[in-house]
Amino acid sequence: MTTYDADMSEAVLGTMSYRVENCSIERTLAVVGEKWTFLVLREAFMGVRRFADMQAATGAPRQVLSARLTRLVEEGLLRKVPYREPGQRRRDEYRLTQMGLDLYPALMALMHWGDRYLADQEGPPVLLTHRDCGAPVEQHFRCAEGHEVTGPREVTPRPGPGLRSAATARAGGAEN
Repeated sequence: MTTYDADMSEAVLGTMSYRVENCSIERTLAVVGEKWTFLVLREAFMGVRRFADMQAATGAPRQVLSARLTRLVEEGLLRKVPYREPGQRRRDEYRLTQMGLDLYPALMALMHWGDRYLADQEGPPVLLTHRDCGAPVEQHFRCAEGHEVTGPREVTPRPGPGLRSAATARAGGAEN
């Protein structure tokens, strides 16, 4: 455990160390933590809605893409909207729900990190700019009081109302 990790653990748990049983990061990754899922979401944020267009843009095998779209619909991140081209059979478009739209900052944070550390020497492949003024889009964290938070050392994790530790779950819900 690094010094930072030990500090985080102590800040949350006092001097006792245990695994959080109901971690929001772990639950989120169970839904979206896979390459093809992120690429499908990337395309959805860029306005791609149809299966064939998503397949062409992501390079995902047909069965993989179908499974990812089905899962994202089941989890509530996408919804199906039927459409029919003249003379064709009915098909579905995939549109982001509010739950899916709320992932935008997380996806953009991953993109910005990749731009900073993994982009080609020429620079990032896509630049995000504000539609109204053309300025580059940046991400910032602020607390509820409006103070800018510049890094993890300025954040103190505290137990939330839904915290359950693995030890608590094994003991049948009794707090230690």
